[in-house]
Amino acid sequence: MALDLTSYRSAAMSHAQALGLFTQVLGHEPVSAPGSGLIYALWVTDVAPIPARSGLASVSVRLEMNGRVFMPADSDPQDDVDVAVTGAVDGLLGAYSGDFELGGTVANVDLLGMHGAGLRARFGFTRFDSTTYRVATLTIPLVLNDVWNEVA
Repeated sequence: MALDLTSYRSAAMSHAQALGLFTQVLGHEPVSAPGSGLIYALWVTDVAPIPARSGLASVSVRLEMNGRVFMPADSDPQDDVDVAVTGAVDGLLGAYSGDFELGGTVANVDLLGMHGAGLRARFGFTRFDSTTYRVATLTIPLVLNDVWNEVA
């Protein structure tokens, strides 16, 4: 038993790729300007045991990932930037809700926040070099059963 980030991240990224909206889908948080068009990036932000789901022999875990939709804020027409970013978020939230177990790789996506913050998106701006991006940051909470053994 162990965290299998490669499987969870791959399953979450495949939803973004399947939407056909993104010019790039990244498995890491960008440290420089990611480019133009709609871009999606995914990375881990938190890992913690879930006491209510753990037992005497194993520990269940909540793995929280951030997904971020990026689009240059000065894309033309500028009135369509929010429409495009919000549409991408809608597609992603619908995909993660519709594939509740990410293809069987997790117990469930914690949609409603039973063990912390639920599935959500927050909108804002970020800047890389001379480019300002309109962004939406998704919180994608994953519940994983029996990740670590408890040894007496």
